[in-house]
Amino acid sequence: MPGPFDVTMKHLLEADPEAWLAFLGLPNDNVEVIDADLSTLTVEADKVLRVLTSKPFLAHLEFQSSYRPSLIERILLYNVLLRYRHGLPTLSFLLLLRPEADGPQMAGVLRYTEPDGATYLEFKYHIVRIWQKPVSEILAGALATLPLAPLADVSPDRLPEIIRQMQARIQTEAQEGEADELWTATYILMGLRYTPEFIEQLLKGVQEMEDSATYQIILAKGEAKGEAKGEIKGEERGMTKGQVEEARRLLLRLGEKRFGSPDVPTQAAIQALTTLDELEALAEKLLEVESWVELLA
Repeated sequence: MPGPFDVTMKHLLEADPEAWLAFLGLPNDNVEVIDADLSTLTVEADKVLRVLTSKPFLAHLEFQSSYRPSLIERILLYNVLLRYRHGLPTLSFLLLLRPEADGPQMAGVLRYTEPDGATYLEFKYHIVRIWQKPVSEILAGALATLPLAPLADVSPDRLPEIIRQMQARIQTEAQEGEADELWTATYILMGLRYTPEFIEQLLKGVQEMEDSATYQIILAKGEAKGEAKGEIKGEERGMTKGQVEEARRLLLRLGEKRFGSPDVPTQAAIQALTTLDELEALAEKLLEVESWVELLA
């Protein structure tokens, strides 16, 4: 099931498609994001780039955070349909965001065989395992791929230094409004690998995160301000917080019965909701939508 990380990755790619081609080691002088809708079969690939070199081609990117053996056949389907629709060679890239997405079927090649064992179709695709990428390579890359750094080949004890290096680059290179988007993307993607408490502690002091809509940072900031001004009494704050937590638990329980267990990014998105109005509005939508993605849209 797609989660909030899908939206995050697609947004990062659209913000700087050239950076993502460079990340994949492809030519990136002249590139454009094209429509990924394959409406003939009501399916849609994650993202597709048209690379206008002397020999044009398509770069088809799929992002995955959980292990799905059947995904490879879907990538083959997308590849064939994109080639048919656009008439260009199509290179498919599967970007695995965490080890839980890896498995025996993720081999870079899919073969169909006849009953006698002879191969009648061989499809090759590229796999990028983000946790195996050198973190130094990502830190030196473009800003659009920088939020991947905490998911790269780096131990948790090194993360504070990685965050400081990210902060130094974002403060000096990001355009107005871009920093908040990059840190929000970083927070969401880190939810694939680390606990909310660890992420909150790690990102404390990052000004752009304090200004973002991330639940943990905003809650800590709001409570601190309320206590300093004497505007929120402890009993009232505890009651409100308890009501919000109960509403969140109810939303997750009802949603799980309807859509199945939410993945880590979906849980993080729901944790980011801080008011009863927001949670009650989602609860009212439960019977009107078909997935966690639609509910959180």
